[in-house]
Amino acid sequence: MKFSHAFTMLEMVFVIVVLGILASIAVPRLAATRTDAEISKGRADVASVRSAIITERQSRLITGVSSWITAANLDTASGLFGGVLMYPVANESGKNGKWSATAGSGTYVFRVDNIPVPFTYNQNNGTFTCDTTNVTYGEMCKLLIN
Repeated sequence: MKFSHAFTMLEMVFVIVVLGILASIAVPRLAATRTDAEISKGRADVASVRSAIITERQSRLITGVSSWITAANLDTASGLFGGVLMYPVANESGKNGKWSATAGSGTYVFRVDNIPVPFTYNQNNGTFTCDTTNVTYGEMCKLLIN
């Protein structure tokens, strides 16, 4: 009598159960990592925009212009914040980890974990901020600016 060298059905079921348990542990951790990456990207973007606005202000002061850059001049045809950043940001509505806006409006939205967080540029004092007290997106705003 010859025996075949193969896995039994019980061994296969056991392997599938173990893989299922490992997957149920790993998937939530990977999802949290993606959100953390989006927040890190947003923080870097906000810091870059704020720094670029200040740099533009200093350049204007040197040339004798005391006004902040206007919301209409903050953006360019090539993308958002093109008036102050060397490489403008693409305007991509509805995508996590991306910015969207009506160019030149002074209002920008960064989306994290399907939560749109609006930022406003105030051309009177050069601030670029979001509302940390808002019930819907305030906590996410705090994560992006702190």
